[in-house]
Amino acid sequence: MSTPLSIDTTSLQSDKKQDPRTSRTDCLSDTAEAVREVSKKIGKTKVKWDNPKIVMIITKPGDASLVAITRDLALWFMKTSKSFEGVTIYVDQKLRDTKGFKYKKIIQHYPEAQERLNFWTPELCATKPKMFDFVVTLGGDGTVLFASWLFQTYAPPVISLQLGSLGFLTPFDFAKFDIYLNRVMESGMRVNLRGRLTCTVYRRVENEANCEKKPVKLRNVLRNPVTGKIKVGDWCSEDKKHYLKKFGEVDGEDFEGQEETEEDFAEKRQIPCFTTVPVEKYQVINDLVIDRGPSPYMSLLELFGDDKHLTTVQADGLAISTPTGSTAYSLSANGSLTHPEIRATLITPICPHTLSFRPTLVPDSMELRICVPFNSRNTAWASFDGRGRIELKQGDHIKVTASKYSFPTVCKEDQTTDWFNSLCKCLHWNKRQRQKSFAIVESNCGLPKSNPITPRYVHSSLSMTSMFYGEHGHRKTLSSSAISSRSISPPLHKKSPASESSPDGIPDEVFAMFIEDEYHHDSQLEDIDDSVIFESSDDEYS
Repeated sequence: MSTPLSIDTTSLQSDKKQDPRTSRTDCLSDTAEAVREVSKKIGKTKVKWDNPKIVMIITKPGDASLVAITRDLALWFMKTSKSFEGVTIYVDQKLRDTKGFKYKKIIQHYPEAQERLNFWTPELCATKPKMFDFVVTLGGDGTVLFASWLFQTYAPPVISLQLGSLGFLTPFDFAKFDIYLNRVMESGMRVNLRGRLTCTVYRRVENEANCEKKPVKLRNVLRNPVTGKIKVGDWCSEDKKHYLKKFGEVDGEDFEGQEETEEDFAEKRQIPCFTTVPVEKYQVINDLVIDRGPSPYMSLLELFGDDKHLTTVQADGLAISTPTGSTAYSLSANGSLTHPEIRATLITPICPHTLSFRPTLVPDSMELRICVPFNSRNTAWASFDGRGRIELKQGDHIKVTASKYSFPTVCKEDQTTDWFNSLCKCLHWNKRQRQKSFAIVESNCGLPKSNPITPRYVHSSLSMTSMFYGEHGHRKTLSSSAISSRSISPPLHKKSPASESSPDGIPDEVFAMFIEDEYHHDSQLEDIDDSVIFESSDDEYS
């Protein structure tokens, strides 16, 4: 990846000598274009395993119906497949003693399985993630999320076989697993590098729990009441000792001798400042959800981007999602659908108590912080891909950044095709009854070739000029008087499908466009009975 960028930079240095006025912007533009081209090449690259050594099988936890399928798949790798000759299989340690897996019988019939069939644990995935060449999941979308949860750092490529409910992240049909797995070995397949988020939990350091009369440090803060923007000033003077009465409340307000930095910041406050330390870190492929938990009160959260205050969230909660997670909780909260190859972070409010807080996409390079302020009525609760639910107390916050550990999933066709197929199959995206056209399409098969395009019945309440197309594509215009002057013949008998088409093999069709014609309304169609309808030789239109 560094080669094309270095070449472009060298060429840009020569441009800098020629035109220094535009060289800087040209350099940035060309470098950005080079990055886009490299990104395209990465997305189109096919991955092929020449000689895999270790394959891991992850089965949907708690599903007893998949135990026998896991055993059969492991035996297929060891006995049937020639492409995976000599490969070692790792399955879940919990399946070893189950009745459906029948590990002892496998060893009796296949003694070599004692060395080639091993068992994995979460500790093994955490300590030695690079020992696996690729992973096969048996289940649904939750099993794929479980695989991401097991590999919190490096993650091997994942081939997901559909055996679950929704199947948005599992494009491969299990009934054809042998075809797909052999295709990976023979011709290779594309890999979707799904971005993940690193969520770091920061806890407020408490010197003495529930301590009254505890000295605290104060800092001057100016807040714009219109925009909500907060500007942090200097530390307060220590002339007066301030004590923490209640959590988040400080006695006294001393603004004497302080200069106003901006007139727009009308609200002046002094807030207590505490030290926070990181205590937990999670890699999520779907979303981080911060909500009110069991509290009946609305959540109060402060959202920061790159250490700048963005907004105050007053809602049931907030979902910070990846593009992969845009079809999960974010979708239910009215968030936007986002292609998994777009490098962005989705900020989706959950039931906000305002009309103007809309879902937002920000670049994944932005560092987000979600804080529970000191004056919040209640605590907040956070979950990471639906797991590891924790409580956030006043003063705690979570930092969200783009993870350097992507989660590679093998594509069935390509990234875009798989994504839109999943939208249509699982979410019925944009499925609707097609709107009928104003043009009536009629088949011409029963009319004689000498006059193949004349309609035989015309509704008298419509005054019109009709345009027709004959068998050779020539347009003919028939006035209403010409139509009414023709004799109305009885319906012709239907012909066989072979006789309905033209000599070129294309069926003749009639396109009738009906328009209002006041001139012919009274004079030309008075002699036609109102009961007569416009009828096709094949079908009847009412």
